Amino acid sequence: MTALPAARHSVVKGWGGYLPADIVSNDALAKRVDTSDEWIASRTGIRQRHIAAENERTSDLATEAAKKALAQAGLKAEDLDMIVVATTTPDHTFPATATQVQAKLGNTTGFAFDVQAVCTGFVYALSVADNFIKSGQVKTALVIGAETFTRILDWQDRTTCVLFGDGAGAVILQAEEGAPDKAKPGVLSTHLHSDGRFKDALFVSGGAGSNGQVGVVRMNGQEVFRHAVQKLADVVEEALAANGLTGKDIDWLVPHQANQRIIDGMAKKLGLPGERVVSTVARHANTSAASIPLALAEAASDGRIKPGQLVLLEAIGGGLTWGASVIRW
Repeated sequence: MTALPAARHSVVKGWGGYLPADIVSNDALAKRVDTSDEWIASRTGIRQRHIAAENERTSDLATEAAKKALAQAGLKAEDLDMIVVATTTPDHTFPATATQVQAKLGNTTGFAFDVQAVCTGFVYALSVADNFIKSGQVKTALVIGAETFTRILDWQDRTTCVLFGDGAGAVILQAEEGAPDKAKPGVLSTHLHSDGRFKDALFVSGGAGSNGQVGVVRMNGQEVFRHAVQKLADVVEEALAANGLTGKDIDWLVPHQANQRIIDGMAKKLGLPGERVVSTVARHANTSAASIPLALAEAASDGRIKPGQLVLLEAIGGGLTWGASVIRW
């Protein structure tokens, strides 16, 4: 009789973030678009965003975040068995941006690929890496969310161009023996959903397989907001129930950074005070797949998120896609 493989789980060992140097305030943006700081901030909470330089690609941002995560974990590029990049703005249609990150880091022994779930991309990528580790196929995984989202914006559309920014965040996951246990550090669970019927709520008007163009972002803001409130509440409840937890057990909510009103609404549903919610939307704007790992890296680096604490991630994005994850830090 063949012995069953030993149970394993994923533990976060390192993190890092990178933001381009160019910061564009709402006031500066108002010189290019018919908008104002008051209009943007009152509706979204956004005050500024970072924009990648002309010679910066998504893989460049991702690589810088990855280097910081590796250094924080005390690891080298050759220690990586797997690299997964969540992005909506790849360097090329192919090859995968993750392979370019792999090359820039100098890793030649692992494997690399991209995940596309828009703003939920990092949660999806985290789930993929976690399951590779649980299956025993890899020991060490680099998970990145990276975007140069400003390159797919219609700068004449003030309802969308004011919302987004560029950046990258990364975490290192490593295998440890034993099944996930809510009392011990590790990824406790991830919960993923999608519903393609709502594609028209948030999409890009182009693609290699449709019109051969890159396209620009198109969004029905009211429709996205309506779905976000209900679907995020549902998936958060699902994640908590799966682990026998309640909102009171959560030390930190690290949400997708799209809109401060949505963030505040989720905190209220969980019964969490504002000081237990990581919010970077005012300074970063919506960096799509990069928003959660950027917020995680900031809060872990400045000491807010401490070892042993419970962290809840949640996001919703085009597709529609949505998901949540619970991590014991």
